[in-house]
Amino acid sequence: MSDKKFSEIEKFSKYEVARILGARALQISMNSPLLIKITKEDLERINYDSLKLAEIELESGALPISVKRPFPQKKDEKLKRVKEEKVNEESLKKNFTEEEEEIAKEGEIMELVNPTDENDEEESEEDASERE
Repeated sequence: MSDKKFSEIEKFSKYEVARILGARALQISMNSPLLIKITKEDLERINYDSLKLAEIELESGALPISVKRPFPQKKDEKLKRVKEEKVNEESLKKNFTEEEEEIAKEGEIMELVNPTDENDEEESEEDASERE
């Protein structure tokens, strides 16, 4: 492998090389003019293969192709500090007691279940299923 070939292909990833070769081979197969001078014997030797011709052009550095690689955009914004609300202890206690009262009004406080309560519930469920 020649140094020039290695340095040209080294700039591109394998996916970029595949894309470049495929695009150029398509152009050559549609009778696009060749960008390098190649003898008739060499053409016959590679069997007029457009992909091989594209590879030879890439290796020789004759392809005027550039690859655009999008990079993430840098944001030069200054971050603003979040303003903290100052809350005194009295308002915290007041909010806490209000929440406790709300919970007490809306929901029931969970209690431990006695085994007798469980038996009563099971019997009432059985009675309800028998009625249906």
